[in-house]
Amino acid sequence: MFKIVFIFSYVFILFLITFLYKKIQPTNKEIIRKIIHIGIGPLIPIALYINVTQIAAQYLAGFISILVLLNYIYKIFPLIEDIDRRSFGTLFYCLSLFILISFLWDKDPKSLIIGSLIMSFGDGFAGLLGKNLRSKSWYIFNQKKSLIGTCTMFLVSLLVITGVGILNGYNFNIYFIGISLIATALEQISCLGLDNFTVPIISSITFNFLITKI
Repeated sequence: MFKIVFIFSYVFILFLITFLYKKIQPTNKEIIRKIIHIGIGPLIPIALYINVTQIAAQYLAGFISILVLLNYIYKIFPLIEDIDRRSFGTLFYCLSLFILISFLWDKDPKSLIIGSLIMSFGDGFAGLLGKNLRSKSWYIFNQKKSLIGTCTMFLVSLLVITGVGILNGYNFNIYFIGISLIATALEQISCLGLDNFTVPIISSITFNFLITKI
């Protein structure tokens, strides 16, 4: 029971920080959303560290997915999706985590962590820096991408993979760069928030196939 309370307390504090930030900067909707996006990332390694069971993690991910879906329909928590474009990114992100938890929680938690952190940190910081720092930009499926954002996605992905890999006894190799490039390429195709599904799923699968081989 303590573990579940701890997880919900973490989420509550994250939303509280977001709510307070909105009071201070009500017009910066993208940063408000990215605080949640980035903040959710550590939940997976934290839950694994405190030995939350797979079934409990599935229930939590499923419950949050249902809440997000209801929020799209009824706008219960407009803070989550208060942006100026149509996106199902948050829902895709929750669904991808539910799938990864179902297949990798006990089998290969390292690959699960890779997928969740690349999505939360890589995509999150890429969005923040890409939108707030000027650089060369282009459009893919009507979604604006920037050089700074793309480089940030690659570098953060590489840092995540290298950090998790080395901490678990894997030496740095060319596959780390390859997985980072794949994640960066997938992030380019972000119409309707689709990258929130493809990036964590494919990143976890490729790390599992190329590195852990479990």
